Amino acid sequence: MLWMFSVCSVSFVFLFMLGALFFFWGVSFLMLDTSLFIEWEIVSINSSSIIMTILLDWMSLIFMGFVLFISSMVIYYSKQYMGGDFYINRFVILVLMFVLSMMLLIISPNIISILLGWDGLGLVSYCLVIYYQNFRSYSAGMLTALSNRVGDVCILLAIAWMLNYGSWNYIFYMENLIIKEEMMVISSLIILAAMTKSAQIPFSAWLPAAMAAPTPVSALVHSSTLVTAGVYLLIRFSDVLFITYAGKMLLLLSSLTMFMAGVGANYEYDLKSIIALSTLSQLGLMMMILSMGFSKLAFFHLLTHALFKALLFLCAGAIIHGVGDTQDIRCMGGLVHQMPLTFSCLNTANLTLCGMPFLAGFYSKDLILEMASLSYINFIIFFLLFFSTGLTVCYSFRLSYYLVGLNFNVGTSHSVGDNDNWTMIRGMLGLTLGAIFGGSLLSWLLFPCPMIVVLPLWLKTGALLVSGLGAWVGVMISYSYVGMNNIPGNMTYLYIVMMGSMWFLPYLSTNYCIRFPLFLGGAYSKTIDQGWSEMLGGQGLHNFLVDGSSVMMKMQYNEFKIYIFFSFCLVLFLLLLMLFI
Repeated sequence: MLWMFSVCSVSFVFLFMLGALFFFWGVSFLMLDTSLFIEWEIVSINSSSIIMTILLDWMSLIFMGFVLFISSMVIYYSKQYMGGDFYINRFVILVLMFVLSMMLLIISPNIISILLGWDGLGLVSYCLVIYYQNFRSYSAGMLTALSNRVGDVCILLAIAWMLNYGSWNYIFYMENLIIKEEMMVISSLIILAAMTKSAQIPFSAWLPAAMAAPTPVSALVHSSTLVTAGVYLLIRFSDVLFITYAGKMLLLLSSLTMFMAGVGANYEYDLKSIIALSTLSQLGLMMMILSMGFSKLAFFHLLTHALFKALLFLCAGAIIHGVGDTQDIRCMGGLVHQMPLTFSCLNTANLTLCGMPFLAGFYSKDLILEMASLSYINFIIFFLLFFSTGLTVCYSFRLSYYLVGLNFNVGTSHSVGDNDNWTMIRGMLGLTLGAIFGGSLLSWLLFPCPMIVVLPLWLKTGALLVSGLGAWVGVMISYSYVGMNNIPGNMTYLYIVMMGSMWFLPYLSTNYCIRFPLFLGGAYSKTIDQGWSEMLGGQGLHNFLVDGSSVMMKMQYNEFKIYIFFSFCLVLFLLLLMLFI
């Protein structure tokens, strides 16, 4: 067990130091406005070279620094959270493979190596989602893997379309590709791939299902690795998002995703599912502002969101670990008296998510809302953006109300406290500092000249008014829903089921998008490949030749009975022929 803990400790120290190195290196690149493009010739055979290309600029280095910092805190947290697991060394190795795949995707300007990191994320995420090896985990793993295969196919098709150019290094052609017709197809495929990985409508069902993974994995997946891969890829391709109608479609679908996730989180009682839907809502916000043309602002929110979302999941894991492995928020009241330090970290992350002034989320979300108000968008997109922002505050305050306002309701005598969770708390405190100071630090680095947005008073204070209204509605809804068991009326029941089930997307994804094609493929294989194709194809030809050769062999035996039989048939045929003639 000591050796297993040493694996966590060594991984934590290595990732933390490497993350700090990459972050300060990225800051220096940002200040100097420089970048490195490295080509490594792996092998050369008869003038054919296999070259690995690496792009190191301020964006990739700072993002890698954040990924490694969050991964180090997650691994340090797992030292206690997964301490009872006999195979914790396997768990740490899987997490390290996950981080390595994400780093390969980040530093790749080549669409081939992007596919390697992309598929590495999908494969290792499947292994981590089914880690607990039960029916729910297997189902969630299959839904995750099959949903992401759509994006893999899109990347493969984009690779095939880029055969029209001299290289797969898309970074070389980005300025010239805008005027090419092929780039319309390539950009549409990249947008579709990013939508699958970042779980936009209609591929949203796999994200809450992936909560079957251990909580440290959820913290890593939902903050800086798997779901952010699609956003990061679109940031790299942001110059070509607007030459096709897929960019406008992305704007609509991302805003609907943000709205759908915000509504669904207000009907959810599972702690991890609420935070997962919060991730889905924030991903919709990133895609939305990215499709408006503000790629640097989307990257800014990507980094701040990674800090407080990882903190949210780590706090949720500490609470689940403390209350006896239950995830129902209706059983977790009064935690501020029993787990004050954990709840303080959770409340900090919640307020950061809401955009509380001078916390990390405020600097990115407030700027996003102001820039969107300044942009040329229609009223539907504008309404969905501000209404979904209010829903974010609504479910955040609803969650805080359930964790504080109710009584502790686990049902058994259980000791809950912070005293035995110091390893997990240290991991959470590192991310808490990032959630408090990360937004201001990044805003000073990424936007050295302050962005002053001049708007009318009702638009300038719109974000604050919507947040305050959302907080009040969240507390009122929680107060009225507590203890409510009977839902009057069929229409009300249908409305709540629809809103609480992500607009039936999990049902549609599993029964029609996955189960029906698999059933259709099985029926096709049974009737065509193993049916008519066998009878009329190779197997039928084989049987016909075997039967014919056996008849010929019997004829070649020169038996008298066979000779008499064929002679009689020949005479009979000649007689019939003479009669008819």
